[in-house]
Amino acid sequence: MATVPSKPAKKTLRYKLLRALKLVDEPEREDQIYYQTGGAKRKAHATWYRGETTNFFPDKKAIAQPNAVDEYVGKGWFPDAPFITREHYITAFGSCFASEVTKYLYREGYQVFGRDMKLNSYVVRSGEGIVNSAAIRQQFEWAFEGKTPKIELWHDKEGVPGDYSDEVRQATRAIFEKSDIFILTLGLSEVWYDKPTGEIFWRAIPKRDFDPERHGFRVLGAVENLDNLRRTYQLIRAHRPDATVIMTLSPVPLAATFRPVSCITASAVSKASLRVAIDELMREVGPSAESKLYYFPSYEMVTSFLPNPMKDDFRHPTEESVEFIMQTFKRNFLR
Repeated sequence: MATVPSKPAKKTLRYKLLRALKLVDEPEREDQIYYQTGGAKRKAHATWYRGETTNFFPDKKAIAQPNAVDEYVGKGWFPDAPFITREHYITAFGSCFASEVTKYLYREGYQVFGRDMKLNSYVVRSGEGIVNSAAIRQQFEWAFEGKTPKIELWHDKEGVPGDYSDEVRQATRAIFEKSDIFILTLGLSEVWYDKPTGEIFWRAIPKRDFDPERHGFRVLGAVENLDNLRRTYQLIRAHRPDATVIMTLSPVPLAATFRPVSCITASAVSKASLRVAIDELMREVGPSAESKLYYFPSYEMVTSFLPNPMKDDFRHPTEESVEFIMQTFKRNFLR
């Protein structure tokens, strides 16, 4: 036989029900701190000092709010106001996602590299294949300082070796010297390299040229990636002191890994190494109008914000995802 709850117990159950239905407010306690997210009041333990700029992770209700991407993804990274105009000259290269950026900016009527100059430059012809931090650094050191690789490192999609002629170098330099905005999209950290020189290839090595005694594979660590990004930023500052640099990480995962582990886990490591390096550089320099260095979190929009961002291949963002990312970029960066 069921026991009839006492009056105090009934009162407690009724209070819990009203609280669950949000018909009464929970009294605040001294051992809790309270914050707002998604229009709701949340609580956390107050035992620990949490600093002056605590930002809590959003829940599903929070990210469904209008303009949630600016609050929960872009906060602290976006400029105070859009500043890129149609008078600025923009160079975007790196991973395949850079081509999406270029196409969008061109459709919107912005000056994008290569559209107005008939130049034989790799950042125009093979820009989306320059996917690792070492390859991006190579282009700036080659263009600005004439540092030429000791061996054939650069190949197009068909595996044809690149031309290191001074004509192509000067064409690349002309683009860089004209650029007001550099958008550098990092792609991956897995690289093939030449053992005698230590130099890193853009892509994998053409099968016809592969020599196991000469060629090796490795993963660039966060320290190496940081060194490459720092050097790239310094070269831009030295030769284009008024130019703005916007770094972003491609949300496109590895198609395959050359490591003896699953591609999903290897891709996570590859992206994490680059994301840490970008963050280290941002903390060194500081994202601001003075440093002219910004991070645009397209990677986080796809991996942690949009509900169903990928096509069926599970690698490339849907057209809707790309449009959302670029609309966010437009709202925060483009005038």
